Amino acid sequence: MDITVEELKERLEAGEKLNFLDVREEYEYEEQNLGAKLIPLMELPDRLGEIDAWKSEELIVHCRSGARSGRAQAFLQSQGFTNVRNVLGGILAYNQLD
Repeated sequence: MDITVEELKERLEAGEKLNFLDVREEYEYEEQNLGAKLIPLMELPDRLGEIDAWKSEELIVHCRSGARSGRAQAFLQSQGFTNVRNVLGGILAYNQLD
């Protein structure tokens, strides 16, 4: 099940502790990040161990537009992650809020 940028923003502003993953490239992350753990999509298969503890918990994944995070979502589900939520519209949609 995906997550809207509105729901994400509410939860971040409430200070909720999220399992939150950014699959953009490092230069994109340096320009703007929402506090998520950075693992670029291409590195994800080699770095699954870093997020293994989140396998049975809610895991929110975002990128620039929602495309890479959608691919990450499908990959993570294929690796046994049971509750992966893609941020619809990515950081572009997030920046349209307010």
